[in-house]
Amino acid sequence: MLPDGLWRIIRTVAVALVLAAAVAGLVLGDAWLWMAVVWSPPAYMGFSAPDGFDTLTVTVLLVAALVKAALLWLILRAPMPGPLDRRARALRLLLYLAVAYSLVLWLPMALLPDEVDAAFQFALSAAIDVLYLLVIRWRSWMLRTAAGAAFAVELAGAADQLLDELDLLELRSGGIVALGLMLGGAASVVLTVVGQWRDGRWSRGTLIAGWSSLGVYALVIPLNLLFEEIAGGSPAMSVVVDTAGLVGAVWMAATARELPTGDRLADLPPARRRAVRVAVAAVVVLPIIAMISPEQSAHLTYSDRLAGCYHRPSFGDLRPAERDAAFLCRARSRDGGVPPMFPDDLSDQAVLAYGRALCRAKDRDEQEAILRRAGSARPTWGADPWDLVYVCPETVGATRPELLRSTAETKAANDAHLAEENARCRDPWPRTKGVVQATATYFLFADGDHGYLVHDPEDAAAEEAAEQAVDKLYDDSAGIGVSGSAALVGHVEDVADLCLTVKALRTAPPRRTAGWDQVTEVPIVSRTGRLTVPEMGEGEVGAGAPMPNLAIAGKGRYRLRVHVRVGEAGEEHLVVVYPGASRKRLKLKP
Repeated sequence: MLPDGLWRIIRTVAVALVLAAAVAGLVLGDAWLWMAVVWSPPAYMGFSAPDGFDTLTVTVLLVAALVKAALLWLILRAPMPGPLDRRARALRLLLYLAVAYSLVLWLPMALLPDEVDAAFQFALSAAIDVLYLLVIRWRSWMLRTAAGAAFAVELAGAADQLLDELDLLELRSGGIVALGLMLGGAASVVLTVVGQWRDGRWSRGTLIAGWSSLGVYALVIPLNLLFEEIAGGSPAMSVVVDTAGLVGAVWMAATARELPTGDRLADLPPARRRAVRVAVAAVVVLPIIAMISPEQSAHLTYSDRLAGCYHRPSFGDLRPAERDAAFLCRARSRDGGVPPMFPDDLSDQAVLAYGRALCRAKDRDEQEAILRRAGSARPTWGADPWDLVYVCPETVGATRPELLRSTAETKAANDAHLAEENARCRDPWPRTKGVVQATATYFLFADGDHGYLVHDPEDAAAEEAAEQAVDKLYDDSAGIGVSGSAALVGHVEDVADLCLTVKALRTAPPRRTAGWDQVTEVPIVSRTGRLTVPEMGEGEVGAGAPMPNLAIAGKGRYRLRVHVRVGEAGEEHLVVVYPGASRKRLKLKP
């Protein structure tokens, strides 16, 4: 333990620095004043006052500096000497750690992932609460039990925050539950102060600090209920709440300071003991009563904000017990800024019942009528089978069996379809082998597509070149738009997938035009040593098989010869690329 003289020096220097920093901040500007009083980086000020502080906020900051200096003077008092057992010693260290966190340690912790900060706060609170139950001489099993229950409610709120950060299962976050958790935290303060009073070793000043910290709860609860977030209000209000929060640190520091064993108080008379029991029971029971929702209120378990609602699992990947939850996520989804299928105040049970009614609807008009009865904000949209499949798989599966598949089954079906489509395409020049080559179906966008690109995807100007190629496509009689490292080849048939063969040769091939409707040769450049055709990948547009790098000579200029024909098998393209410096555009067969 540090000597009392050193504690006094530390306390004097710290308070002097706070006051001097506030005066310097008043001279240097708003950012420095904010940092000197609120003890947070100037960047945080941008969220509260991006246009600077008004006179009221500056006044509040100066008053807050004086108040925080006074509170810091109380926090840094030297610990009282005296014997401490192992539990009391651990409690003192943890209380001082909590005080240090509220003063300065929160800042470096904010640089770590939010999960680490939430886990640290939960572990620290749990350890302090357990040691409170063991160290404080409650002198009543009922008071100790009530304190344990209040601590459990308080820790439930911290656990909910930790689970939220970890994207795991959370407690229901409705307003009534949130109020119950806050009242549970207030109850834990009340019972701890009562326990300290009955223990007898803590001074009246410490008890006053404890009751004052309860006043902070009384300040925060209505502000959270009325204004939702303190940070969303004025900077002055944020500073007031920040300053009031130090009262709790004063109480924890005083509790740690006066932990050495003192004399016990005399037993209370029976009448006073009964009054204490009634008060304790009321403090414990009232938060629980506040958490009980009216019977007619909506039971809301799932919402689009839960971590499990951020992805759309396939029907076949879900167990039967998980399918209702998947439908509720979709029914309450606001993806893309659209309103949900059902209003937020409709219970889960009602949403599921309406969902099954939508499955039984004979047509879109009947679905619209059901959604209007439910109070939907978008009744004319109806309901899609890929949403309803989770509540009525037997009905949807009769007409859309593909919606019943698992992810693995869907992938297998897509792979089989892709292989079948690629198998119908043949190499039109089987005797001319390219250095690299590939043949596949090229899938075009169902609602209309310009065609396909032969381009350098790693070129810094790739996007600009592709846009310019689109513009030039419709000005060219052959339907090929070229701009630098991009050539856009249009299709002849209206919205039809085509068979595409690409080959890279080292020299110019013979001019073979027989059997082709159109043969055109254009220049193209590769600035990074790559030329290829987009592949289908995870989307619905592109080549159905891997496409090779056609720039076999590395960076430089190439010639691109495009053969096009339409027959009974559909539209077929052959693209041949070879090195060549010519910039001429040739129509070998119009």
